[in-house]
Amino acid sequence: MVESKRSKLVQKLLTYVVLVAFSLFCLFPFLWMVITALKPTDEVRSTRPSFFIENPTFDNFLHVFWNTGFLTYFKNSLFVGVAATALSLLISVLSAYALSRFMRFRGVKLVSVTMILSQMVPPVLLLIPLYIIMMQLGFLNTHISLLVAYTTFTIPLCTFMLTSFFSSIPIELEEAAEMDGCSKIGLICRVILPISIPGLVSTSLFAFVNAWNEFMFGYVFINDDSLRTLTPGLSLFKGLYTTDWGSIMSASVMSVLPVVILFLYLQKYLVEGVTAGAVKG
Repeated sequence: MVESKRSKLVQKLLTYVVLVAFSLFCLFPFLWMVITALKPTDEVRSTRPSFFIENPTFDNFLHVFWNTGFLTYFKNSLFVGVAATALSLLISVLSAYALSRFMRFRGVKLVSVTMILSQMVPPVLLLIPLYIIMMQLGFLNTHISLLVAYTTFTIPLCTFMLTSFFSSIPIELEEAAEMDGCSKIGLICRVILPISIPGLVSTSLFAFVNAWNEFMFGYVFINDDSLRTLTPGLSLFKGLYTTDWGSIMSASVMSVLPVVILFLYLQKYLVEGVTAGAVKG
């Protein structure tokens, strides 16, 4: 009995050690980013990089905040991210509800499989066709081009995630609401969505992070610096002959913080949403 308890304790300790080591390994790039951002220029360019900061300073953050286009890029990314998330969620909710409630109809499974297979298509493969379409529609150098591109690649997976979650909701709740005279749209808004908050949050986070981190379409479709988003904007911090690594790291830290804050604040709903969808799926 004692040996069994000891073996369980040792096993638990080893598990925690492995998890802590893996967490530190994953956090290392972010920690190095923060350390470099707090270093003055002479320490950043030192031939012997160190984790210790001799003279910590916020000059890099102040320089990025006031002397670059970071604020403009940040506002543009925030607008595009929120708009793309709202648009993707609106379409995905309606399509996911239809797929979850009309599974008996022919072609529904084919649609579901097609949505999953579409995620295997790399976005770069559609870059030129989308560029030609945006050029012909006159959407280049507008945020509309980014919204179209982001929602195109986000809707299939968002729909798949929400379909799994909606399928776990008892249909008896909908039947009771319909008996009270509730319409389909009212049923979705008053019954389905309040129950599906964890799934909606996890899906929204996926859509927002996808739009926030995207580089390729933002770099190709937008040439106007006043409309540029954050990720392509960060690439402009690298000069042709010299690179201000302190500014790059400071801008990178500030660009990561909103996503980190969102995940920390909504992690409860995120875990519930992913778990519910996984169990049903």
